[in-house]
Order: sequence, then structure tokens, then C-alpha cells
Amino acid sequence: MLPFYNGLVGPGTGAMILIALTTLLGLDFVMGSATAKVVNVGANLGALVVFAAQGQVFWLLGLGMAACNVLGARVGTRTALRRGAAFIRATLLCVVAALIVKLSLDQLRL
Repeated sequence: MLPFYNGLVGPGTGAMILIALTTLLGLDFVMGSATAKVVNVGANLGALVVFAAQGQVFWLLGLGMAACNVLGARVGTRTALRRGAAFIRATLLCVVAALIVKLSLDQLRL
């Protein structure tokens, strides 16, 4: 299910994984967030292999994005560990709400 959602929609995959890990497996938000990052990296590496095999990768752009992703992950990890589960929960709700609004607006523009 995750590869289908990740390939079809993309944005919000990490949030969906986090919701699944916290509700289905009962993980707290800090552990769920960390686990979601690892699962999301695996899904992205799988996509990279498929696209690279087809010669469909812009390597320079991808490396720049990867560097920014690593930097963002480090800042996010430090913030999550310092501010705790309540902060992650509030941030998740804001991100999911923004994603719902964005996807809804995209559908209305058809």
C-alpha cells in the first residue's frame, strides 16, 4: 500500500506512515517519527533504483535535494528530541491539514 500511495500522491507519505505507526503499532510520536523516516527513505531508495534503471534521474538536482533533506532531517530530529511528542503531534496535525487543503484545491482546479 505504501509504495502505491507514495508513487501516486507522494506528499504526505511520511505523515501517513507516522499515523499508521502510532495508531496501529502504538508507538509514541518520537519513535514513530523516527521509524517513519527510515521507512520513507527505503521507499525513496526503491523509487531511485527504478528511475535510475530507466535513465530518468537528474543526478545534480537529486544530490542537491538530498543534501537539503539531510540538513532538514538533522534540524527536525534535534527539534523533535528537544520539544517532545506534543510538538510532533501538533506539527503533524498542521501538516496534514495543509496537505488536505492543498490536495482539495488541486482537485477543484480541474
